Amino acid sequence: MEIFITLLILLFSIILHEYSHGYIAYRNGDDTAYLMGRLTFNPIKHIDMVGTILLPMICYFSGLPMFGWAKPVPVNFLHLNRPKTDMAKVAFAGPASNLILVTLCVIIYKVLILSNFQEIFAYRILSYGIQINLILAIFNLIPVPPLDGSKIVAAFLPTKQSLKYLSLERYGMIFVIILIVTGVFRVIVMPVFNFCLHLINLIIGA
Repeated sequence: MEIFITLLILLFSIILHEYSHGYIAYRNGDDTAYLMGRLTFNPIKHIDMVGTILLPMICYFSGLPMFGWAKPVPVNFLHLNRPKTDMAKVAFAGPASNLILVTLCVIIYKVLILSNFQEIFAYRILSYGIQINLILAIFNLIPVPPLDGSKIVAAFLPTKQSLKYLSLERYGMIFVIILIVTGVFRVIVMPVFNFCLHLINLIIGA
């Protein structure tokens, strides 16, 4: 039951993450995702066998923080009104959606505590929501192609350097696997995650 709920929260979180990319792209001139039917919360359109199913299962049973990814929403940066500036907006939209979910879960958690709500299961669901979305936001902000952080950094580089930097996306999956297998994921993400979680616990009084 616990893993089922965790996977449902992860699925919703990564779908919202990808939808946010497509929505902000659409608002800034690129209708690629819209025309391809990807501006939807239909999970079938977003499921990636490795990132949405296999990796979360590995994370759960190996004790790693629960995270994964959905099938990337297609974005043609050349169609954006202001390609370099809007690229940063589109890239940040994904992690921003996860941070918004973290904030909502924290607010609800705090309200339940103040209301002296006693149902432990509700607190566990909110806790999963906070942890999963915090991990997703932090991990995706790492400036390693193809993660969102790389596109945010690229938006501030001179055009030539930006294109060279983004060209590394062809090796993106290799980079991500190396981050996980070598333990760099834990070294980079976990200290930030633990610090943020500590601040959240102070806020909610848990």
